[in-house]
Amino acid sequence: MTPCSPYYTAEHIVFIVNPRAARGAVGKQWPRIKALSEERLGSFRCLITSGPGDARAFARGEVVKGASLIVCVGGDGTLNEIVNGVMENRGPVENKVAVGFIPFGTGCDFRRTLCIPGDLPGAVKLLAEGRAEPIDIGRLTYLDHEGRPSMQYFHNVTSFGLGGEVDERVNRAGVGMGGFLSFLKATLISLLLYDKKRIRLRVDGIFDETFVTWNVAVANGKYHGGGMCIAPGASARDGLFEVTIVGDLSLAEILYHLPKLYNGRIGDVRKVRTLVGKRVEASSDQRVLLDVDGEQPGLLPAVVDIVPGAMRFIIPGEA
Repeated sequence: MTPCSPYYTAEHIVFIVNPRAARGAVGKQWPRIKALSEERLGSFRCLITSGPGDARAFARGEVVKGASLIVCVGGDGTLNEIVNGVMENRGPVENKVAVGFIPFGTGCDFRRTLCIPGDLPGAVKLLAEGRAEPIDIGRLTYLDHEGRPSMQYFHNVTSFGLGGEVDERVNRAGVGMGGFLSFLKATLISLLLYDKKRIRLRVDGIFDETFVTWNVAVANGKYHGGGMCIAPGASARDGLFEVTIVGDLSLAEILYHLPKLYNGRIGDVRKVRTLVGKRVEASSDQRVLLDVDGEQPGLLPAVVDIVPGAMRFIIPGEA
């Protein structure tokens, strides 16, 4: 059976599969995922990851080989590796590769922004019938935990402050309760233990302020942290970040307004500010951890740039 989409051909499709995603559910369900995908797409090759960095290396290699469609089977962490494998240090790889997503994982927040179905049949149907459209990618330079300058790309959200503390706690504890509950528990614990940070933020060289904040999110997608709607106005296709600054609220105010992080009303909170821009620079005299697509790679200072239309992604025709 040949794929329905005109954007790729069956012989050039590769699935990159993280069997450990979703607490091992991907590994257990892979025979079903594979059978359903072959029914809709025809034959394809699959590469199974065994540890961190594999998905990135696989994606880089498949781009060089001329893959037309790389499908991520996993969560946002696996997708982040594939994004970095497709991109180069100087920008997007010059080829016609498209990226698809069958979401399984702790958060899988980016699928919500792009209207990718969360169920397996719907996600596979989208691969066969969706459109390969350009989306924006974020580029981040920062310091790793050894203090060395580093650079990576991200597809969803980079934040600094509380988000990095939550990532560190989730990654240390595991995700035995599932994505939403794991992130919610880690968020509540981090709120009780976290000291707000003093951060200097510059956006497009126009906005330049230093303030006390719980968290700053530089968002290409709307959601992070297992369903928190941190940037309701964000779009991955407008060439801009939405920057959400959660300011100097008291702990009682944070807990009172916490539901607004999930219902898209975070902008209604008086001490929350929203900006838009293409370049964000952040620094602090304190130790401030980063959250990059649900992972915790390092800390401030950091510079975040948008790379417009950097990658072709399979999305619904009406998205």
